[in-house]
Amino acid sequence: MDTIEAVLRDVPLFEGLTPAQLEVIAGCGSNVQFREGELLFKDRDPAESFYVLRHGSVALETFVPTRGSVVIETLEAGEVVGWSWLFPPYQWHFDARAVSLVRATSFDGVCLRGKCDTDPKLGYDLVSRFAQVMIRRLQWTRLRLLDVYGDGHRS
Repeated sequence: MDTIEAVLRDVPLFEGLTPAQLEVIAGCGSNVQFREGELLFKDRDPAESFYVLRHGSVALETFVPTRGSVVIETLEAGEVVGWSWLFPPYQWHFDARAVSLVRATSFDGVCLRGKCDTDPKLGYDLVSRFAQVMIRRLQWTRLRLLDVYGDGHRS
């Protein structure tokens, strides 16, 4: 099995970080597994971690009153799940459910925020990188919600 640092080197989000930065991030990581259908986290629960998917897929879901749970996006191996650990009030804004067996590396957000406080350059790098993930996901969510709610015109 690869080390956590080796896993990070293969994730596009972390491309270009120094070996020392990867070592710091890896120090907050542990390997986890989720069965098909199992929740990684639930909307409004405390956001205390993020995940790098190594195997399997995860659906980001939101509850729509007239439709129930709606999949906003499905993430695959190599992608990162979660950014709410970075920003107060550190609370999830979606549900994340394993679509299949998921093997992931979980990173402790409290641990990593402490390391970012100690190393502001690392903190800035991570916030900048996660901001790009947020922009892509929010754009995708906007498009998906247009699909869910329609354009407001009836034919």
